[in-house]
Amino acid sequence: MTMASESRSAAQNIHYEGQYLDLMRRIWEHGDERMDRTGVGTRAVLGAQLRFDLADGRVPLLTTKRVFWKTATREFLWFLTGDTNIRALCAQGVEIWTDWPLDRYRRETGEAISREAFSQRIVADEAFAARWGDLGPVYGKQWVDWPVYEPAGEEGLFRRRPQGINQVAQLIAGLRSNPGGRRHIVEGWNVAELDAMALPPCHKTYQFHVAGNRLSCVLYQRSCDVVLGLPFNLWGAALFVHMVAQQCDLEPGELVWMGGDTHLYLNHADLIAEQLTRVPAGAPRLTIARRPETIFDYRIEDFSVEGYHPQGHLSAPVAV
Repeated sequence: MTMASESRSAAQNIHYEGQYLDLMRRIWEHGDERMDRTGVGTRAVLGAQLRFDLADGRVPLLTTKRVFWKTATREFLWFLTGDTNIRALCAQGVEIWTDWPLDRYRRETGEAISREAFSQRIVADEAFAARWGDLGPVYGKQWVDWPVYEPAGEEGLFRRRPQGINQVAQLIAGLRSNPGGRRHIVEGWNVAELDAMALPPCHKTYQFHVAGNRLSCVLYQRSCDVVLGLPFNLWGAALFVHMVAQQCDLEPGELVWMGGDTHLYLNHADLIAEQLTRVPAGAPRLTIARRPETIFDYRIEDFSVEGYHPQGHLSAPVAV
């Protein structure tokens, strides 16, 4: 290792982002290389952990590349609505989920439509969006409307209740009434409905913990694309903690992220090499402008970030 690389490594380790870069380096240099369901191929490790202090508005935004935190926030607020159609996202210019329905549309119709044209049609045509824009019962549906079935009156017959379990509402109520409880969990992995989802949940289990007046959270992520997914997932989880803490009159504590199959895609090699040369800097802070009546009433304009000065944009293709 050269003196320059030693200096860069030391600077990375001081900053909260250093652990993310260390994880990236470990996977790229020592991960198991294999093919995956996308056909792209990955290098992966099983089991990883990152920890971030969220006190005083701290957030784990990466600084070695730009993370579009407003886009990630719009997605998170969309989760909280329980919506499963991309139309509302596309209308806001958020294309995080467009590739999955677009791929299905192209396969089933044979039309070589562009992503932009597909998204525009989703927004403009409600019937088209209903036919092609639905993702199945993904994240938000499980979070706020986990299905519940009850006897239908005849033996062996069951019907689904009109409204399922709102795990997020139960989380808030549980933290307020019993902060020391060990069941403050929001779960997305509904085994019975996985096959109906465009993509089974990656960030699947959130468990909250109160110590003193500080609210912390462990997020378990069963599958993690470190380049494209993890920066958004860290932001989303930190945002979740800040919002829940505000709603429960608590202070944000720590975010503990735990990864199962934690991987880098082989076609991200150039981006990885470039990002690992960069030195993180800065300490962005999140401010929430108001406290709405419930966690479901936040708006995008309620959130602002100060002190975020990321380095140049790095782009990479998504593996569908």
